[in-house]
Order: sequence, then C-alpha cells, then structure tokens
Amino acid sequence: MKKIVLVGRSECGKTTLTQALKGEKIHYHKTQYVNNFDVIIDTPGEYAQSKHLGYALALYTYEADVVGMLLSATEPYSLYPPCCAATCNRDVIGIVTKIHDERADAARAERWLRLAGCRDIFYVDSKCYEGIPEILEYLREEGDVLPWDETEKTNKNQH
Repeated sequence: MKKIVLVGRSECGKTTLTQALKGEKIHYHKTQYVNNFDVIIDTPGEYAQSKHLGYALALYTYEADVVGMLLSATEPYSLYPPCCAATCNRDVIGIVTKIHDERADAARAERWLRLAGCRDIFYVDSKCYEGIPEILEYLREEGDVLPWDETEKTNKNQH
C-alpha cells in the first residue's frame, strides 16, 4: 500500500478515518501527536491550524506517497489556500468527511478542495465505512491484497 499522510483541522475526521482505513472499531480519540502507522500518518489538527506547526506538516509529507487533505462537509470555511497542493511533491487527494451530517454541504467542500489543487476527491462517512474501499483501492499497489480480494477468491472457489 502507498503510505498516506492525513492533514486537516481539528475534528475534521482524520483519526476516525485512520481507524476506518485500518478496519478498527470507530471511537473518538483526540490526536495529541503525530501517529506514524505502517501506511497511515495521522496528524493533529493543530499542525494545519498553526503557521509554526505547519512546517512540521510539510516535513511529514515527505514520509508519505500520498497527501490526503481532509475537509469536513460541515465546515463554514476552508483552511487550504488556493493551489496549495502544488507545494507538495506528492500525489494530493481531497477527502470530504462527515458527508451525512445534517449540516453537510459536500459540494462546497469539494469546490474548496479542487481550488486547493486536489484532482481526485473522495467522499467518506468513516462511521459507516462509506468511501473507505475507494480510498484503499486508490492506495493499492501491485500485489497488495485487500479484504474483499480474499472474499472474492473464497466465493470463486466455492462455485
């Protein structure tokens, strides 16, 4: 799997997405420091919200193959300036979170992520694992086996 670093403001859903991508049970956990897992780097929101900590975020992008810019569909504004994805020397994807919240405006969040420079946009509701398979498929490298590959293989062998 390609390694992804997740960036975004506090409470936009980075840790919940991390749990969903790892297939874990979803529970709220405030990220206090950078968590560097095998293929996911989960960063605290304060890194994206503070100029001085933002420099550290820039360094962590070099440890990943893909930068995932998260933006909650409930946000009234975007932290990301126009064309900021161009500063990354990596693939940058946009991830719209909280798409089923009653205050969600996923189209607005997509526009902001596209303005920031994201070409590929994923819509997720991590709590019900919606959009997770699509992100995992995007991160897949040749030879990677995903959970549904095993299910398909088992089903084919049974017929």
